[in-house]
Amino acid sequence: MSIARRVIVRGTVQGVGFRYAAVAAAERLNITGWVRNRGDGTVEMLLEGSEDAVEAMIAWCRRGPPQAQVRDVQVSEVAPELLTDFTLRPTA
Repeated sequence: MSIARRVIVRGTVQGVGFRYAAVAAAERLNITGWVRNRGDGTVEMLLEGSEDAVEAMIAWCRRGPPQAQVRDVQVSEVAPELLTDFTLRPTA
């Protein structure tokens, strides 16, 4: 069964390769969804997959890539969009 979570990551998360590292991590975990920068300096993601995979991706978000300094991760439950891959989206 697939679950979906919307994730907002705050801290030093733009300009440090966070989105590209998120794509690689999502692909390793077989997660579908998307990632994008937001105008307020945060990174937003939609994560879809098995509960274990989504929880593992959320744990990755709490660390991020080496250059990131994650200060806060906000997670909310959302309805799955049944996406087929994990993509970069334009800044919101």
